[in-house]
Amino acid sequence: MYPEIKRRKTKEIFVGSVGIGGGNPIRVQSMTNTDTRDIKATLDQIFRLKSAGCEIVRVAIPDERAVSALREIVKESPIPVIADLHFDTSLGEKAVSADVSGIRINPGTFRNKKRLDSLIRACKERGVCIRIGINAGSLESALLKRYGHPTPEAMVESAKNWLEYIVSKHDYYNLKVSLKSSNWWQTVRAYELFSEALDFPLHIGVTEAGGLIPGTIKNTMAVSYLLLKGIGDTVRISLTADPVEEVYVAYEILRNLGLRSLYPDIIACPTCGRCEIDLIRLYEEVSAYAKKLRANLKLAVMGCVVNGPGEAREADLGIAGGKGVGIIFREGKIIQKVKEEELLKAFFEEIEKFLKEHPERINS
Repeated sequence: MYPEIKRRKTKEIFVGSVGIGGGNPIRVQSMTNTDTRDIKATLDQIFRLKSAGCEIVRVAIPDERAVSALREIVKESPIPVIADLHFDTSLGEKAVSADVSGIRINPGTFRNKKRLDSLIRACKERGVCIRIGINAGSLESALLKRYGHPTPEAMVESAKNWLEYIVSKHDYYNLKVSLKSSNWWQTVRAYELFSEALDFPLHIGVTEAGGLIPGTIKNTMAVSYLLLKGIGDTVRISLTADPVEEVYVAYEILRNLGLRSLYPDIIACPTCGRCEIDLIRLYEEVSAYAKKLRANLKLAVMGCVVNGPGEAREADLGIAGGKGVGIIFREGKIIQKVKEEELLKAFFEEIEKFLKEHPERINS
């Protein structure tokens, strides 16, 4: 059972072939943390991200060498590539010439809108999506002076100003917006205010959120809040961690809101003094295996042979352990009893058997 969510209707735009907004699903994206000038390392990471379910990827272009590497990266990438632009508009134009699908601009790093005119014209000519990425930490000085600090209202005003400039002067609408802060509540308020006024697609997430655990918590609070209100068309869970983790966390949030499901759902008991099997190891191995599956399944990893099948009766398949022995159950009924060292192999075989019997559960 999931909450009833009525998604806010936004304009449909495209990043390459990936539709955003309108009736499209909420898209999951990430950003590489490799040196863009290292083409092989960057492409290797992009392919890992794609395998995890990432649909759009952003790369940094800090200098000419990074932009020079873009053409091959874009050519070989299995998903649309967005170039992350700060300060130097000429790098953005060269990125567009390298066939990127999108440009992310941070308005706070450009003091003069007119310097961006040539870049906007180039994006329009090629249909390149522009993300207006408002960051609380780099808001324009005039707005900071007026508001005193980067309030949600100041962030929204910045976004509105840039949208009005691009739309009115260039008649270009393949645009999306982000309004990010390291404070999750400030982030939420900015998105709420913007969504009340305009219908451009929104890329949501919290910036500078921190490592895997604190960053996941902070992002989950903001992203879940917004998605429950129907706000958000693309999402990035920014973490100080392997970018692939960002993708996994994003899908966990989407699944638990009933919005998108890509991987099996795993339920597991937290262990207690009754547990006589290495449950944490079992869970980690089942989790690693499940990340290679794109299937709508509920799996259970339980520590008690007696209570396992009962507590996890809603699972399609599950395991429970005892001292040196384990059981495999399917839809609450025990189907096998095996030695502990054979438990995982037998469990994975049962999963494969289940999916052959239920091909409709496999996600494309």
